Amino acid sequence: MILIPIPDSFLNELVDRNDIVDVVSSYVRLSKKSGSNLFGLCPFHSEKTPSFSVSPDKQIYHCFGCGKGGGVINFIMEIENLSFRDAVEFLARRVNMTVPEEANDRESQKRSRMLALNKEAARFFYTQLSTPGGEEARRYMAQRRIGPATAKNFGVGYAPDSWESLRNAMRDKGFSDQELFEAGLVRRGKTSGFYDTFRKRLMFPVIDVRGNVIGFSGRILGDGEPKYMNSPETLVFNKSQNLFALNLAKKSKSGYIILSEGNIDVVSLHQAGFDSAVASLGTSLTPEQARLLSRYTGEVIIAYDNDGAGVKAAQRAIGILEKLDLKVKVLALTGAKDPDEFIKLRGPDAFRKLLEGSEDQVDYRLRAVREKYDLSSDEQKVAFLKEASELLARLPGAVERQVYAMRVAELASVKAEAVTDEVERRRKRLLGRARQEQKRAQEQPERQMQPEDRALRYDDPASAAAEQGLIRLLYLEPELSRTDGLPAPEDFSSSALADIYRAVLDKARRGEAISAATLGSSLSSGEMNLLVQLLQQPETLAHGERALTDYINRIRERREQKAGADDLRQLSEKLRQKKGYKG
Repeated sequence: MILIPIPDSFLNELVDRNDIVDVVSSYVRLSKKSGSNLFGLCPFHSEKTPSFSVSPDKQIYHCFGCGKGGGVINFIMEIENLSFRDAVEFLARRVNMTVPEEANDRESQKRSRMLALNKEAARFFYTQLSTPGGEEARRYMAQRRIGPATAKNFGVGYAPDSWESLRNAMRDKGFSDQELFEAGLVRRGKTSGFYDTFRKRLMFPVIDVRGNVIGFSGRILGDGEPKYMNSPETLVFNKSQNLFALNLAKKSKSGYIILSEGNIDVVSLHQAGFDSAVASLGTSLTPEQARLLSRYTGEVIIAYDNDGAGVKAAQRAIGILEKLDLKVKVLALTGAKDPDEFIKLRGPDAFRKLLEGSEDQVDYRLRAVREKYDLSSDEQKVAFLKEASELLARLPGAVERQVYAMRVAELASVKAEAVTDEVERRRKRLLGRARQEQKRAQEQPERQMQPEDRALRYDDPASAAAEQGLIRLLYLEPELSRTDGLPAPEDFSSSALADIYRAVLDKARRGEAISAATLGSSLSSGEMNLLVQLLQQPETLAHGERALTDYINRIRERREQKAGADDLRQLSEKLRQKKGYKG
């Protein structure tokens, strides 16, 4: 683990000036109050019931669902996918502070260098579009009706039909072949050397919400495969966690985001005045992308291609988006295969009417179920009713279930009561299963006390409980670190708790401030989540010394018991090795 020597005094001031409620509120809608805490839907996992808690008093956050937690720096690290150093710089820029230049964080430097390289590559591609070699790309743009202003807005460029044009240009800028390779801009030759990854393609830079060029998406000119080529996973680019054009769509005043499949669709929509369009990057919508959308909107309109693959992708996207309590609608693109073609054939006004009449996701899914069955057949009618009832049983509102049950009954020409009863019967069964699962979880206290991160699992829960208590006491009352007989970190049964204990004890004995901010550079994200989790548990300081002694004794007893058990095992093994012993 690389320790970044940013002074604690700076970190404490940084945290003081970046109130966690203000920072988190720019990503999560916080409203529900419980005591002094604020609650909202967790941005790190899908949920419908708010379990994400922010404590203004402690300046920490904790999700009771997924277990993530920490201070304001950890929050930015997690949600923006940044290193500790980059998160500190992010927050420093937010409040006009300057980070002391005392660190030599190689990863941070590498990341900055890669972002600078991507920016220069985007400029190179954009410049190439206006050269004589970019004629074919300009013809293609004219054919797709992409205007100059739109091209400039998106930074559209052209990758020349050459093996080394980008490589040579970037080397002239001072970037090495290895840097180009790690950024995914060149590939290694079969025998030796490097060659450009993108050749003879219309280039779309992928820009994150902070304005950084993190990767590229290249559309082939004419026929050929793959039609779209995206940058590989790099230090700054993860396609499952980013969306094309979200940097522009986040500024929209429309109140919703249009989710489409391709870059050209997005460009065409923005050019036609629909500035909230985004697209996933060569993948089906991922839970990470859905959570990213939920930060900027409460409503998503799916505008996928009008083919079998598009319908299947829309169904999957609905399932992911509805878990985040987003309002979801679906466009019925009749007479065109995708939004780009629809706008070219019918115009922006027709598309706006289409948006206004977009189907609620339940209507869309019911229609998809209806189209699977021939309702003139009794056997298929029964199958339709079963599948539709299962779909409706998962709807949270009783009125919503009743309304749609009546519609299903009308489609199948059966009594509404029959469908309503079937829906409620299936819902009771679903709720029963959920209660059983909850009951099983509650009946396993040992499992409940285990960290959410399985990699940090406790081998000795009884000792771990005492180790947690000891850490909690030292965190809240650092003066107790002067107590004689404190166990060494090596005495802990959990290596994760030992790391946390070592970091807390070290700061307490130095007389330094102990907080999520000052511990952030010493602990992994999993360890920080664990620290915040154990800090949520109550601890009475009125009898702190007595509790401390109890925790120390319990840790020592468990260690002695383990040592005794190990001795017995060793003795048993020796006996087994003796001739004639059959155990």
